[in-house]
Amino acid sequence: MKAIVYEGANTIAVRDVPMPQVPEGWALVKISHAGICGTDLNIYAGTHPRAKAPLIMGHEFSGTLVQDTPSLPSGTRVTAYPLLSCGECEPCRTGNSHVCNSLRLLGIDCDGGMAEYCACPIDTLIPLPDGCTDKVGAFIEPIAVTVHAIRETGYVPGDNAIVIGAGNIGLSTALTLRKFGAVDVVIAEFNPIRAKLAQDLGFEVVDSSKVDLASFAKEHCPAGGFDWVYDCAGVQAVAEILLDLVKVKGHIVIVASYKKAPTIPLFQGMTKEIDIRFCRVYRRKDFAIAAQLAADPSYAKILTHILPVDEAQKGFDLLFQPGTDAVKVMFRFGEGA
Repeated sequence: MKAIVYEGANTIAVRDVPMPQVPEGWALVKISHAGICGTDLNIYAGTHPRAKAPLIMGHEFSGTLVQDTPSLPSGTRVTAYPLLSCGECEPCRTGNSHVCNSLRLLGIDCDGGMAEYCACPIDTLIPLPDGCTDKVGAFIEPIAVTVHAIRETGYVPGDNAIVIGAGNIGLSTALTLRKFGAVDVVIAEFNPIRAKLAQDLGFEVVDSSKVDLASFAKEHCPAGGFDWVYDCAGVQAVAEILLDLVKVKGHIVIVASYKKAPTIPLFQGMTKEIDIRFCRVYRRKDFAIAAQLAADPSYAKILTHILPVDEAQKGFDLLFQPGTDAVKVMFRFGEGA
């Protein structure tokens, strides 16, 4: 079968590789689409601590079941909840297997979905809902990240919010907030292409390179700051202003993965008695909710590039090169829409 293989730092190749082994309790999925995640970029750069070459990356994918399972017939369109938890550690035993002490993922700790076929545990398979295309099915995992960020941290419908960053996670967070009852969501983004996409999705956008966000928050919000601030950028410049944007007793949610340890003026957080919450991946319930949300056509607008597998290098280059219009890049393995 054809696969995109990580072969070492800054090196990938499209190779013919053997079909995956399918252990007992697993099933074979014929892949339709697979997306590039920020984690895949880290793997490509050789900076991920667990991913080892050679590796078939990809934990965001959709496809079709090749065989019957106890609950799903062959031919069912599916995606997969890609977390592999031990089931024995304290987090797993207390209902928090998504933060398992030895958490592993498909496409990181074992071969994943950037191939014509992928083996997945049967209990991780989630059918695609009617109205969800195959390409958006491969975007359910990022949507699940945003569902988890909102549900896990206790967002209250009707509260206002600002989302920092209009990448695929930032845009998805804004859309999911809207689905969860937010009527006042602002996106801060300086990249004109991403800002335009956010505007096309119906959001108010503030150019963070031209507008003082702290002053904007005070003017925009009757409480002097936002109820919720979602950091989907993960850079020092954002860390420095998060506490300026939130109201007294408000909430900051760190969705982005910081590559370098940030400096945050914590005393300001004390004076406002705000809380800072962190979130990681998603629970199975979050993933199931995300699968239902994926039928909303708005999420499809975030998918800017769908490339044939033979253009694997182009796909990664698009996300590393500054100034491109790429937000979400996917590879197409099958013929699905």
